Amino acid sequence: MNENAPSLISIEEARALYPEAGGAHGFSHVLRVLRLAEYIGQAEGADMLVLRTACLLHDIGRPAEASTGVCHAQWGAERARQLLAGHPPELVEAVAHAIAAHRFRNNVEPRTLEAQVLSDADKLDALGAIGVARAYAMAGERGSELWRPLDAASREGDAGGKEHTPVHEFLHKLSHLPEHMYTATGRRMAEHRLRFMQTFFEELEAEMLGAR
Repeated sequence: MNENAPSLISIEEARALYPEAGGAHGFSHVLRVLRLAEYIGQAEGADMLVLRTACLLHDIGRPAEASTGVCHAQWGAERARQLLAGHPPELVEAVAHAIAAHRFRNNVEPRTLEAQVLSDADKLDALGAIGVARAYAMAGERGSELWRPLDAASREGDAGGKEHTPVHEFLHKLSHLPEHMYTATGRRMAEHRLRFMQTFFEELEAEMLGAR
């Protein structure tokens, strides 16, 4: 990651917009998404100025969502328009659209390559080894159990609260993310990361049952 790469906002300016948060959604997540987006965006031919800016601002709405329940992607897009006022309107709107469309659980379809790359990069950070780490970090925040048998978690559906283990998260959300990738590069990376997660949860089950 090149900290001096073109962007409408610097990394340090962006960092100041994110209050301290857990590793799952803190500024470290933003920087991981930025690295992934730079890799995918360069491979796919994206406008890197728009893409880097959108990456740095994509989760600024999370505190508002936590306190009021608003969609952090929509709130973040509006806030980005305010923060970037004075820059060319077409650039600002491109950034705002990418932020509004990045969230997996909303109904805003990414219409531009930059929005698609940001969406892919954000989903990729929930897969692979970092995806396992994030799932357990969030499980710790909820106080949920470490494990449920794979067949039981599959039958139970997307459990809520303390009943929602990382196994549920993997089976009912994370394992489906590769199906929702927009770019060829993102899809290839997602499939690799998914294979690792499958292996991890199969190994976890074997160890929990004393089979290995």
